[in-house]
Amino acid sequence: MDNSYSTSKQLRYDSAYLKMALEWAKLSHCKRKQVGALIVKDRMIISDGYNGTPTGFDNCCEGDTGETHWYVLHAEANAMMKIAKSTHNADGATLYLTLSPCKECSKLILQAGIKRVVYINAYKDNSGLDFLTSSNIEVTHLPLEKMNDL
Repeated sequence: MDNSYSTSKQLRYDSAYLKMALEWAKLSHCKRKQVGALIVKDRMIISDGYNGTPTGFDNCCEGDTGETHWYVLHAEANAMMKIAKSTHNADGATLYLTLSPCKECSKLILQAGIKRVVYINAYKDNSGLDFLTSSNIEVTHLPLEKMNDL
């Protein structure tokens, strides 16, 4: 198979899944930042998530001064927790994110067996991406402008 064809086909899939993650992010009640995540395995979406408070908490993610509450779950953590409650597993899966993972979530990504991470925007701290790359997890940055060209 022509490698450029398979690369362009993969980019189209990546773009489509990231656009879905952007829609999922809109479900977040957080004001400062809305983040969406999809986990895909064997071309099937096996989980999804967005950032927000744990079940049973008020949906407000920020305090009076605008800081995010410490207990707010990140989108990728929510998606991985859903897998833990299902019959699926993330071994060998791809994680699609609207914002690259922090260092804490990167540890969970590695432990979950996810082999590839594709994201739109970069988080303020690159430690998570550096950790994933050093752990042999494929990391792909696909900015919105590039997605719109596909």
